[in-house]
Amino acid sequence: MSDLLSARTRLDTIFKVMVIMAIGIYGLILVRDVVLPIVFGAIFSVVLTPLAKKVETKTGRILSIIIVLIGAFTLMFLITWFIVAQLTSLVASLPNLESQYSEYINKITASFSEQFNISAEEQGKLLKDAVMSLSSIATEVFSSTSYLAYFFVQVPIYIFLFLLYREKLRVFFENMTPGGDMKWKGDVEGVVRGYISGLAIVVFIAGVLNSIGLLILGIDHAIFFGFLSGCLTIIPYVGIAIGATLPAILALITKDSMWYAVGVVGVHGFVQFLEGNFITPKITGSRISINAMAAILALLIGGKIWSIPGMILAVPTIGIVKILLSYSKSFKPLASLMDDSEVGEEKSDSESPLNAPTSETEI
Repeated sequence: MSDLLSARTRLDTIFKVMVIMAIGIYGLILVRDVVLPIVFGAIFSVVLTPLAKKVETKTGRILSIIIVLIGAFTLMFLITWFIVAQLTSLVASLPNLESQYSEYINKITASFSEQFNISAEEQGKLLKDAVMSLSSIATEVFSSTSYLAYFFVQVPIYIFLFLLYREKLRVFFENMTPGGDMKWKGDVEGVVRGYISGLAIVVFIAGVLNSIGLLILGIDHAIFFGFLSGCLTIIPYVGIAIGATLPAILALITKDSMWYAVGVVGVHGFVQFLEGNFITPKITGSRISINAMAAILALLIGGKIWSIPGMILAVPTIGIVKILLSYSKSFKPLASLMDDSEVGEEKSDSESPLNAPTSETEI
């Protein structure tokens, strides 16, 4: 009887938590424009906190935060300058690319008419539908780009405030946690810092490798497309496919053989193999040990809630959720389900929060 009551209690708890999560997700969709800068500000403030603390010992809190933010913005400016320089070169070649694209489309149209008996008018209609789909995507990207001005003004303000009031926030979470138990704090901070710093290194290495491969193939604007693909690796599984598509299309319209496009796909596939099996595990370690199923579901949910920013935040968010669940007796099995270790495989305490002692707190 007691086992039955215990099972009912657990099911009741899970049902209530699921209802709260559903309401929370709906709320996040409604307040996306407000919450997104706060979330990114919180993440970057966690990353910058150790540096701010070191500078603070010599300059004081407010001045240390200003110095750290200036340093971060200087780095962002250099990256932006590099991107603009590459884009300028790409834009200068657009007229020539447009004529080559038209010539290539005419060849494809003639080939389809000969091989599949599809008239030029029907092909034009199909192409128009495809262009309309791409236009809708471009419109969404443009609207997201217009949002960046607001985003990049708000995020530094939130970073400053989070760093300034970090002690108050720590006390707040201690008071909100039953018994003041914050054993999860170190694991969460480790995941965020390890993921962001490791991701930056991974993006750089992937960008360099992609650029080298494209340069060897003789693809125009190889450095731009190489680092674009590297940046897109922040979206697991999906980013590499998007990153390979653009240079592959460029190879099709500028080269006299389709094997160059095949080579582009091969380069990106090889870099993806290295990144997934060697680069990322060595650099970021197992701080976010999420299996493919959990990561893909997180990407789908994150994309549905917050579009591209949601997909970027999906992996670190699910990693944090897994850590929090691992400190609850009721939801520790769910955290185990998200973990990427094989059944029977054990990780050291430093690698997995699932091996940490479970808090007495029941969720």
